[in-house]
Amino acid sequence: MKIKRFFAADMRNAIKQVRETLGPDAVILSNKSVDGGVELMAALDFDESAFAAQEPAVEQITDQPENNVVTPFAPEETNTPEVTQEVIPPKPQKIEWSQDPILTDMRQEMQALRRMMENELSELTWRDMGKHQPEIQELLRRLMTVGLSPEICHDLVEKCNGFGNLDQGWRKALYFLASGLETTGDDLLEYGGAVAIIGPTGVGKTTTLAKLASRYALRHGNRHVALISTDNYRIGAQEQLTTYARILDVPMRSAANADELNVALNAFADKRLILIDTAGMSQRDVRISEQLSLLRAGNKRVRTLLTLSATTQQAAMRHAIDAFGVANPEAMILTKLDEAGSLGGVLSAIVDSALKISFVTDGQKVPEDLHLARPHTLVSRAVNLAYQDGAGLSEEFLALALGGTRANAHV
Repeated sequence: MKIKRFFAADMRNAIKQVRETLGPDAVILSNKSVDGGVELMAALDFDESAFAAQEPAVEQITDQPENNVVTPFAPEETNTPEVTQEVIPPKPQKIEWSQDPILTDMRQEMQALRRMMENELSELTWRDMGKHQPEIQELLRRLMTVGLSPEICHDLVEKCNGFGNLDQGWRKALYFLASGLETTGDDLLEYGGAVAIIGPTGVGKTTTLAKLASRYALRHGNRHVALISTDNYRIGAQEQLTTYARILDVPMRSAANADELNVALNAFADKRLILIDTAGMSQRDVRISEQLSLLRAGNKRVRTLLTLSATTQQAAMRHAIDAFGVANPEAMILTKLDEAGSLGGVLSAIVDSALKISFVTDGQKVPEDLHLARPHTLVSRAVNLAYQDGAGLSEEFLALALGGTRANAHV
């Protein structure tokens, strides 16, 4: 154990000396005011047992012999208990650096100063880009207006290496954006299989399932289609799917657990396409893993398609993709394109996740409002929505979002 005394003008500087000399695991043993400031006694590798004062056991005197020699008490020779008295020293004060109010204030001040310096640097970098690289600045501005994330905007500009003019760079950037959106084509409607439609609440899973079933029935015949519902949480969910099954004239069963799902899958073994409607849950719902594990517990392999709404914010979409990723979805279906005010954030989340897109929907009509996903169509729609909105982005926002260190990249 290392003990050291510290003197300082005030408590704040004294604690600072303790931390710099002995580190964050130091323990304050004592403090007092002295002439000119305060005095701290601190220790490192403090051992409380070293300060535990214990009185020795009281000795028991046996019959004294004639020579008056005192014989120590032997425990095995008597039943008289040993008398001990333990003195528990007060627990020393330990420095909690994360909770010290002085250090907390210092940390907050440093963070505020850092943010201010970063903002100033971003504004300077953005203005400097406007002077020396106006085409790059304007291209970044256009991409940000679409609603794309700053990281995606920077990546696209870097890929447009050596573009001749602004219009050429704009076309290149949109081409690379579309190239980052992978699609599956018409595999589901061509080959079928057992497919579960998963996703958060309110994204239109049941309606999308009905559109897929209807489109497949029109192409191959309704005798090859069957529906299963595992949604036992939402009121009226199975009734809605039953209505669709009656309209399409296809069989439908419900399954509350893995055994019932196996029975339903075996009953529909002769069907080319089995669509499974699942319970919609928030990506933060703790039951999500339990529900998704139901699909993996069956004897037959079940593929999954993740259904997400185009009206979802970028951060929420990323959380949903991560949460439902435990089901290993083969692709996603993007719904409610007709209700979206912007698609840039959605496209950014899809590009970052590298998840393929199979279908998109843009209305309630079954099956007319179901379409194959086409990257260039999605990008064009995102650009059109941005121009329809007409609201420009402020220079302050662009500077903070794009004026960081990556803005210095030369293309």
